[in-house]
Amino acid sequence: MIVNTELENKGNLFPSNIIDFKKDVDKLYFTAANDVILELTVVRDSLLRFRYTTVGNFDNDFSYAITKYASIGYNKLEIEEKKEYFEITTSKLRCEISKDDMRVSIYDAKDGTLINQDESGFHWEESYEYGGNIVKMSKASNDGESYYGLGDKPNHLNLKGKRYSNWATDSYAYGKDTDPLYKAIPFYTGLHHGKAYGIFFDNTFKSSFDFAQERRNVTSFWAQGGEMNYYFFYGPKMNDVVESYTDLTGKPHHLPPLWALGFHQCKWSYYPESKVKEITSTFRKLKIPCDAIYLDIDYMEGFRCFTWNKEYFPDPKRMVKELLDDGFKTVAIIDPGIKIDKEYSVFKEALEKDYFCKRADGDYMKGKVWPGECYFPDFTNPEVRDWWSGLFKELIEDIGVKGVWNDMNEPAVMEVPNKTFPDDVRHDYDGNPCSHRKAHNIYGMQMARATYQGLKKYSYPKRPFVITRSAYSGTQRYTSTWTGDNVATWEHLWIANIQAQRMAMSGFSFAGSDIGGFAEQPQGELFTRWIQLGIFHPFFRVHSSGDHGDQEPWAFDEDVTDIVRKFIEIRYQILPYLYTAFWNYVDHGTPLLKSLVLYDQEDVQTHYRTDEFIFGEQILACPVLEPNAKGRRMYIPKGNWYNFWTNEIVKGGKEMWVDADIDSMPIFVKEGAIIPKYPIQQYVGEKDITEITLDVYYKEGKEESELYSDANDGFDYTKGRYSLRNFSLRGKANELIINQYKEGKYITTYETFNIQFHGLPFDIVEVQLDNEKIEHKSLKVNDITSIVVHKNFSELHIIGEKS
Repeated sequence: MIVNTELENKGNLFPSNIIDFKKDVDKLYFTAANDVILELTVVRDSLLRFRYTTVGNFDNDFSYAITKYASIGYNKLEIEEKKEYFEITTSKLRCEISKDDMRVSIYDAKDGTLINQDESGFHWEESYEYGGNIVKMSKASNDGESYYGLGDKPNHLNLKGKRYSNWATDSYAYGKDTDPLYKAIPFYTGLHHGKAYGIFFDNTFKSSFDFAQERRNVTSFWAQGGEMNYYFFYGPKMNDVVESYTDLTGKPHHLPPLWALGFHQCKWSYYPESKVKEITSTFRKLKIPCDAIYLDIDYMEGFRCFTWNKEYFPDPKRMVKELLDDGFKTVAIIDPGIKIDKEYSVFKEALEKDYFCKRADGDYMKGKVWPGECYFPDFTNPEVRDWWSGLFKELIEDIGVKGVWNDMNEPAVMEVPNKTFPDDVRHDYDGNPCSHRKAHNIYGMQMARATYQGLKKYSYPKRPFVITRSAYSGTQRYTSTWTGDNVATWEHLWIANIQAQRMAMSGFSFAGSDIGGFAEQPQGELFTRWIQLGIFHPFFRVHSSGDHGDQEPWAFDEDVTDIVRKFIEIRYQILPYLYTAFWNYVDHGTPLLKSLVLYDQEDVQTHYRTDEFIFGEQILACPVLEPNAKGRRMYIPKGNWYNFWTNEIVKGGKEMWVDADIDSMPIFVKEGAIIPKYPIQQYVGEKDITEITLDVYYKEGKEESELYSDANDGFDYTKGRYSLRNFSLRGKANELIINQYKEGKYITTYETFNIQFHGLPFDIVEVQLDNEKIEHKSLKVNDITSIVVHKNFSELHIIGEKS
C-alpha cells in the first residue's frame, strides 16, 4: 500500500460564482457554487453587516461586543438583480455584490461616490493545526486615504502605512512601536475624499490589520480563526461613524459618579494604614484637591483577592470610613489569579463548584502571578460571573470600598514565554465552548463585566466605579480604563496623549494614563507637564511603581507643587463641563476627546495632527511635550478661539506659536462658548454648590452650549430627575442675547449664575432679563464684566455701546 504523507497546501481559497439568492426580512443570503454563503444584514440605513461561511451553514450567532440596546431599523431597502451584480440600496448606501466572486462595492446612495471596495475581498486559508479557517479580507485603499482607531496603539494617530495585531498583552514599559498592547479593539475609521466610513471586525481570535503597508493600494484584515464577520458604518462625518460604532457596541450603562471624574492618587503600594493616612492628610494640608486613594496588591493577605492584611490594615472598615469622612473614596485592586490554597475560602469554593479554567485534557490551568501558583476563574461562564460578583459583598457593602480596579486580566501569567494562558485552555463562552484562542481577547472584558455586576449590586443606590486594564470592543459599557504600565519619559507623555485620543475615537472615552509614568521616576518638569495633559483626560490618576521613589504632587519642589495644584484646581472648576460632555457620551455616544480630524475632517491639515485635541465640544488643548519649553507651535482648527489665559482671540486654520512656560499650557476656548464652572473644592461634595459661574465668550453670530446636572450619583437621573440647560448665544455688534431652555425634573442646589463675559466689544448700558429692564450691579475686573442672575432665566439681553 502506498501512502501519501504530504499535506495538501491549498493556499488562499476564494468564493466562486453566486448560484442562489434569498431574502429573510433584513437578512440577504448569497450562496456560491463552492458552498460559501454571504449573509448581509441591513442593520440601519448606514450600517451593514457582512458575515461569511465556507461550509454552507453558520455557527451560532453570538457576540460579547454587540449590545442588546443597539439601534436597529432602516427607512428603505431595495434589492435588484442586474447582469453582473446584485444591487442593495438603502436611503444612505448602495451596495453591489459581484455575481462572479462575491466582491463588494459600497457607494453613497445620494451622490454615487465610491466609499469602499473589496480588492480580493473575502478569502480564507484552511488551518491544519487547529481546524477551521484563517479568515481574510482585503479592501482597496484609495488615494489620500487615512485610517484611525484600533484602541490603545501607541503610535501616530493616522494608521496609514502601519500594521498591527490585536492580542491583549501585558506589556510592561512598552514603547512607541510596541504591538500588541493591553486591549483588542478591532474597529477603525477610514477617511478619503471628505467622507468617512468605519469597519468593525467582530472576531475575538488574534487579528491583524494592514493599512496599506505591504501593498500601498490595499488595506486588509484577517484572524487566526472564527468567522469573517464585519460591520460597515457610513458617516459621511467621522464623528457619526464613531457614534454609530459606540451605539452598536454599547454606550456606558450609566454616568460615572461625579467623584470618579476628580483627581485620583495611586501607587504600588500605599501601606500600612499610617502611610495611607499620611498621604491623604498631606493632600488636605496642602489644599490639593483629591477624591480617591488606591490600595494596590499589598493590602491583601499574601496577595489573596478579597482578603486584608490585618497587620497593615487592622480595621479596614474603620479606615475606609475615616478616609470617606475626609472626602477620600477608597479604590481597591482585584486580580483574576486565585492562589492555590486549600485554607483560602475563595479558592476552596471555586474548586468545589468547578469554576476554574481547565486545559484541553482536563487539568486546571495553573499559572504564576503575584500570589504564586494560581488557578483562574472562567469569566466566560455566566454562573462564574454571578459567583464572582457575589464576592464583592464584604468589600463594597460591608467595608465601604467605592471602586474596584481590575489588573493583570489580559490574562497575564508570569515566567512563561507568551505571558498568558496556553492556547488549549478551555472556556464556556456563554454556552459556546471554545479554546483560549477565541476567548483570550475577551477574558479581561468578562472579568470587568462580572466586577461591574458585583459593584452595581452592592454599591446600590450609588453608581459603581470599575477600572480595567484589558478590554475588547464593548467593554466601555461596564468600566473605565487606563493605558497600562508606561514609563516616566517625554516620549511616554506623547504616547499618553495619542492613546487617550485613539481610545475616544474607538468608542472608549473613559480613559487615562498613569500620570508621571508607572516605571522609573519623572523629574518635576515632566510630572508637571503630564498633570497639565491629565486634567483633560476623563480618567485622571497618578500611578507609579514603588520601586522608583515618590510621585505625589509634593514629591518634587515647591514650584512644582504650586503649579500642579493650580491645574488640579482647574480640573475641579470645569467638572460641570466635563460631566455635561459625559452625559453626551452616555446619551449619544459622542467621544469626550476629539482629535482635530474628528473635529474638522474637511481640513486635510488635521489628518496628520497628533498633539492637539478638543475636550468636550468647546475647549482646545495641546500639551507641551518637550523639556525646557517656553511654548510650542500648534495647529488652531477652523473658527475663532480665545486664549484661556489672556482672552486674546486667534483665528483658526493655521499653525502658530503659543507661549506656554512651565506654569501654563496652550488652552483655547471656542468663541460663543458658555463654559460652566464650579468653585474650587478639595473633593466632590465638600461644598454645597449655590452658584455656578458661566464663562461666556462673546461671538458675533450664534453658538449653542449645554449644562447637565443631577445628584452627581445614584440612578434617579434615569427617571427624569436631571437638569439639562440648553443655552443659545447670539452676538451682534452692540448686543448679546442668551436664551435658556431647561428640561428635566431635577432641582439643582445652585440658585444663581455668575455670568462672566469675555471679549465683549462694548460697554454695557442696559440689561434686560426676560424682557424686563433690571438694575444690574456689574463688576469689571481685568476687562471681564460679570453679573449675577437667577438660574431660571429664559432670556438675558445685554445692550451696549462702543467704548
